[in-house]
Amino acid sequence: MVIRTLTLGVAAALLAACAVGPDYVRPTVSTPATFARDEAPVVAANGTAAADTTEAATPQADAEFWRSFNDPLLTRLVEEALTANHDLRIALASYDRANALLRNAKLDRYPTVTASASGGEQRFSADQSPGVSRADRDVESYSAQADVSWELDLFGRVRRNVESQRAEAWATASDLDALQVAIVGEVARSYVELRGLQERLRVARDNSENQRETLRLVQARFDAGRGTEFDTSRARAQLEATLARVPALEAQVAVTMHRLAVLTGQTPDALIADLTPVQPLPALSARLDPGTPGELLRQRPDVIAAEHRLHAATARIGVATADLFPRFTLGGLIGSQAVDTSALFERDSETRLAFLGIDWSFLDIGRVRARIAAADADAEGELARYQQSVLLALEDTENALVRYARARVEDQHLEQAATDSATAARLARVRYEAGAADLFEVLDAERTQLNAQEAFADARTRSASSAVALYKAMAGGWPTRVPLREKVASR
Repeated sequence: MVIRTLTLGVAAALLAACAVGPDYVRPTVSTPATFARDEAPVVAANGTAAADTTEAATPQADAEFWRSFNDPLLTRLVEEALTANHDLRIALASYDRANALLRNAKLDRYPTVTASASGGEQRFSADQSPGVSRADRDVESYSAQADVSWELDLFGRVRRNVESQRAEAWATASDLDALQVAIVGEVARSYVELRGLQERLRVARDNSENQRETLRLVQARFDAGRGTEFDTSRARAQLEATLARVPALEAQVAVTMHRLAVLTGQTPDALIADLTPVQPLPALSARLDPGTPGELLRQRPDVIAAEHRLHAATARIGVATADLFPRFTLGGLIGSQAVDTSALFERDSETRLAFLGIDWSFLDIGRVRARIAAADADAEGELARYQQSVLLALEDTENALVRYARARVEDQHLEQAATDSATAARLARVRYEAGAADLFEVLDAERTQLNAQEAFADARTRSASSAVALYKAMAGGWPTRVPLREKVASR
């Protein structure tokens, strides 16, 4: 009868149960229709300018943008980094931990069942049992029982805690996605930088050979009595200055190789043989479409993680608020106790207990309200972080767009300058050999050629790096590249 009454009461209470605290509402963010630095308007399918960011199409960022560079070695390095990078392994472990905590929180919604058994023998002293024989003072006792306890979530403390843990797990999953974006971007940037350094090294070595030939001509004229030691010294000084650039570039090449090896989870020397053969810089697309700001915010994992943490902080307000109300626990016990193992589970050895417990810290209301205030402050802070992440994502993309566009223009001018300076250096040498120009013109033309060619190689590297930065800012559309063992349990 007691159990039946408790069951009916619990059922009625659960039907009337509510979750205290605020329900999470996704914050509204005002974004422009297009990026200020995007060179082309976003056009809808019907040919009109798109203004509504809530129904935008998927941006043209390749889900695996590195493949568009048509460089098999770069593709291999990215795949190895996504598989073996240790930072990603750490982030994956954090994700697994968050998912385990979520499963633990969800189990609080169900009864906790434990079982125990014990057996023992006790001998009472003669003083405790006067007149009792020694054999009769030996007492055996055995018991076996199952205990059940269940917190009745009448005010939503458990539900809000599960909601908070689920949001935290999703935030950790988004952190993993964001780290994948960062790692792939770093591998691609380092690879581009390596190829650019190798090109600058080639330019320095080629120019040193040209200057060595100039020094040979000047030395021959001096030996024939037609030149001066002053000209020879100037030619040798320029050659040595060019040769001095080579060791610094070689060191930068080696350092970048080491960085790529560690990014792929290998020892620094592991990729030297693969990366030493010189290859050209990856080819770039004529234009990259960033989509719209609204699309960007829906796919940037750092923004998504910030929103989930805001959700978790909001749910924790409900967890703290639930402490203002009593906490009800339904419990029960069923077991068997006997003085002999053969008597266990007999009808007369049966024991049972059913109870309804109430825990209410109404006398500690000040501490409860302080915890609620702290949870409110946490949620306000997470809202500010979310809004800041939105602004930083937009700023990141605007900066990447303008850098990429301007770098392409810079490329065109520096390419022409490199071509013209090479022609000028060749003509200056011809004029010098014909006696129509002095050595100063040759050395000046060669110095200009070296600077122009090196500047062009550096600009092409920056162009490729800016393309990688733009893909990274757009988040590439490539979350969950690292296979997750299980997406957040129960969406």
